[in-house]
Amino acid sequence: MEVVHPRWSAWSFLVYAGGATVLAAASAWLAYFASQSGDAGYAGWTLLVLALLAAVALGFRGTEHPVSAGVFGFVALVVFVAFVSALWTWFGWRSTSPTSSSFGGFHFAQLLLELLWLLAAIVALRLFRFPLIAAQVVLAGWILVTDVLSNGGDWSAVVTLFVGLAYLAVALAVDAGPSRPYGFWLHVGAGLAIGGSLLWFWHGGDVEWTLIVIASLGYVLFSQLVSRSSWAVLGAAGLLLAATHFTLEWTHVQVVFFNGGSASARAWVPPLVFTCLGFLLVALGLIVSRRDAQVGQEPA
Repeated sequence: MEVVHPRWSAWSFLVYAGGATVLAAASAWLAYFASQSGDAGYAGWTLLVLALLAAVALGFRGTEHPVSAGVFGFVALVVFVAFVSALWTWFGWRSTSPTSSSFGGFHFAQLLLELLWLLAAIVALRLFRFPLIAAQVVLAGWILVTDVLSNGGDWSAVVTLFVGLAYLAVALAVDAGPSRPYGFWLHVGAGLAIGGSLLWFWHGGDVEWTLIVIASLGYVLFSQLVSRSSWAVLGAAGLLLAATHFTLEWTHVQVVFFNGGSASARAWVPPLVFTCLGFLLVALGLIVSRRDAQVGQEPA
């Protein structure tokens, strides 16, 4: 089975929207069952929801609808994590959401949950060949490695930086082969991990935010080297965060676009900063468009 390569269209939008709606509904059902049942009952209800979603995903896999199969496989994977967490609660083990872990302390049940999540995501990815599932592989892998090797704080940021660099290396290798569609989420994970670690260390004064501006511009330029627009998107987000910082710094207010009654606030600073940012983003877009045209790609 080849890697599924979804194309943007009306039907694919509806399938994605339907999958997101089913995920939200499943979360609501689980919340309802949790409020109406004990620990054992909740685990049983969660298993039932998981079985139904897995059956739908496998049913679609047997047809000519690999995108639908992958979407429901993604949803079933989320419910699988909820099911394991429910089991841990029933067993009396400490259980917290892996996505909200502070990486503090050593908790065997938590690490086992993260490991099972990662293994299940890898199995689902091999089974459905659906790139979106790679997002859960990336997320689970980062959480597990960071939880094992760090204890929160600066060291977690350092580990995150190296995880991001490792994801980038894997992404570049994947881009060169037939599994290139998986590379998108690897690049997203790498960009978020590297950028997140830089923001952790560089979020204080003007000098540090200037470094964020430089790194963000580097992201935009790097997007052209690897032909991945996600780096440009993340670079634009970094520029927006930096512009927000300088706006707050120069207006002497706590909330951007509001002067809070301060007589010393410079009300002209926010529109000036974001006007400059807007034109900078347009200029970067034109530069990227020109480079795309030179290499024969269609301008975005």
